[in-house]
Amino acid sequence: MIKLCVGPDNVEELALRQNLRKKQMNEVFHVTRMYPRRAKELIQNGSIYWVIKGLVQVRQRIIDIQKFRDAEGVCRCKLFFDPKLTQVHYQPRRAFQGWRYLEPEDAPPDMVIHQDEDALPDKLRKELLELCLI
Repeated sequence: MIKLCVGPDNVEELALRQNLRKKQMNEVFHVTRMYPRRAKELIQNGSIYWVIKGLVQVRQRIIDIQKFRDAEGVCRCKLFFDPKLTQVHYQPRRAFQGWRYLEPEDAPPDMVIHQDEDALPDKLRKELLELCLI
């Protein structure tokens, strides 16, 4: 599944917001209007890929999906995530509404960071991507 990350400007801000929610509610989740038809598949082996500032930058494993009714009685869906954020190789994406299914062959690979290496700062990674050097 792929979704625009509205609000945070980078992965660190997303992590801060999710950590705050986890402290307040003991869960990491996102509320959406539509229930995914492929929910079972997503729970078994799915992730949400977050598009931040026009780039897929990070993913989170989906651990549960639940329907509920909000205060106005409207059916909604809660996507529950593993709190661990896994950085992926940047992949440009245009803006879109809602979320989309992302087939495994189209998903950006996880970024492998060796213990003895530091990750590149986001700004430098974006500049290198724009220059087609990564």
